[in-house]
Amino acid sequence: MKKINLIVALSFIFTAMLFGQQTFTLSSNDLGGEITKKQEFNSFGCAGENKSPQLSWKNAPEGTKSFAVTMYDPDAPTGSGFWHWVVFDIPANVNELVTSAGNLELNLAPKGAVQSITDFGTKGYGGPCPPEGHGFHQYIITVHALKTDKLGLDENASPAFVGFNLWANTLAKASIVAYYKR
Repeated sequence: MKKINLIVALSFIFTAMLFGQQTFTLSSNDLGGEITKKQEFNSFGCAGENKSPQLSWKNAPEGTKSFAVTMYDPDAPTGSGFWHWVVFDIPANVNELVTSAGNLELNLAPKGAVQSITDFGTKGYGGPCPPEGHGFHQYIITVHALKTDKLGLDENASPAFVGFNLWANTLAKASIVAYYKR
């Protein structure tokens, strides 16, 4: 009887491994649970290096034609949060943004990717710079698997307009949250 139970259990495990859907996952070699001075903005009273974090993702759903990455602070004292990074039209064969890909001058982003305006009013990555004494802010970094190869927007698109188009085209998304305070 024990042998039959073992065979049944192993067959269930094998079937789950063979046919189970893998989870769409986002990770970073640069981030743990907290943002560091490397990612911190370098203006508005902040003196960080303003390096966008390395990000990689795996197990995108079938039908994915492109990706987008956003970084958002819902704790910013603005009444509407704060968008720190908006990248879209990342080709479907790409599964990583390298460290500092958000620096437009370095040209490290994947070919064809568009980095639009942040709430700083600039294009590319703008790191965290929460007000001193405001406590921890959460920075939600999300990769969106999209059902379209292009959003049809340019680098002047606002974060809200990009977000609207992401909402209409997202097949799946995965996020990581990192915290920062000054």
